[in-house]
Amino acid sequence: MPYALLADLALLSHLGFILFVLFGALAVHRWPRLAWLHLPAAAWGTLVELTGWFCPLTDLENHWRHLAGQAGYAGSCIDRYLTALIYPDGLSRPLQIFLGLGVLAINLTLYARLLRKGRRNSG
Repeated sequence: MPYALLADLALLSHLGFILFVLFGALAVHRWPRLAWLHLPAAAWGTLVELTGWFCPLTDLENHWRHLAGQAGYAGSCIDRYLTALIYPDGLSRPLQIFLGLGVLAINLTLYARLLRKGRRNSG
């Protein structure tokens, strides 16, 4: 498999993971056992944003881009449209912390609703 394609797949996986972190609690509403995957993912996503860590998928993608002879994120339509969404220009430390708190707030809100609904249904 060509390295550029692997890099694009890593980028798509990254986007999918971000969406799962943000909105996975909605899926947990339908499939409660999914919480065992979503809660650690949401914790990881929050930690990455709050601490300034990099997701390992970023390193993997960059490694494959390098092996493909690519520099940066120029070249494919995936890069053109998704990279700016995942790695926006001007992503400062305060903005990263704000985003991390946003991830936490979204998930706390959704899980609180799920718990309230569960209590009403069982009581």
